[in-house]
Amino acid sequence: MSITVADVMSVMEDAFPVRLAEEWDRVGLVAGDPQAKVSKIGFAVDPCEATVTEALERGADMLITHHPLYLRGTSTVAATTAKGSWVHKLIKNDIALYAAHTNADAAPTGSAVALGSLLQLENMRPLSPNPNQPKLGIGRVGELPMTMSVYELAQRLHGLLPHTEPGVLVGGDPEKIVRTVALSPGSGDSFLHTANEAGADVYICADLRHHPATDHLWGGGCALIGLTHFASEWPVLPAMERAITVKRDVETYISTLVTDPWTLRL
Repeated sequence: MSITVADVMSVMEDAFPVRLAEEWDRVGLVAGDPQAKVSKIGFAVDPCEATVTEALERGADMLITHHPLYLRGTSTVAATTAKGSWVHKLIKNDIALYAAHTNADAAPTGSAVALGSLLQLENMRPLSPNPNQPKLGIGRVGELPMTMSVYELAQRLHGLLPHTEPGVLVGGDPEKIVRTVALSPGSGDSFLHTANEAGADVYICADLRHHPATDHLWGGGCALIGLTHFASEWPVLPAMERAITVKRDVETYISTLVTDPWTLRL
């Protein structure tokens, strides 16, 4: 039985409701015909030349990404622009593009839960609960099944996540023993205080800026583990794939292309 782009959208929006997206976000169908048939779906963190080309080469009818293509809006999709050229390539090859971003972050099976599950965290609850639905929200806090040092936890993350050139950074005492972990995949320095209030021994996130990080550590805050934005959010892709394959018989793949912007460390 064939399925359509609209069918896939319905499954995605059941698992990652659009209403959970932040007001500033731009989620949903970016390009494509809802009535078009779908037999193969690709999943990637970023919509970019590499993942669009991969979708074409692998015969995908739909590309689902975590990050939206036009998060900050645009007035043109001309092929003379980088993003416009990708839109043209998608349309010419009948490949739909769909994004699930902050709605996938806040959902019960979203990016934070996915990262926490890699670490086998127990008793996971939102780091920043939704005031209307306390079981939902951004980030997660949970307990490790077995204590370990910050250094050991960082090593574990390094082995579990895709390799990126910047690697994994540690702030604070690397020998500190960790039981309670707070995490927020993607840019997370706005939740530094929240991680402390949650009683975390370590906070895992990405895009930590110098001043928020130093103020946090110098003020006695919990240890920090800094990942790249790409690596911290990559675990949501298998969660998205499962959401589809549990309900629909369709061929899928998860992109292993590293689309982190940093390609060399000296």
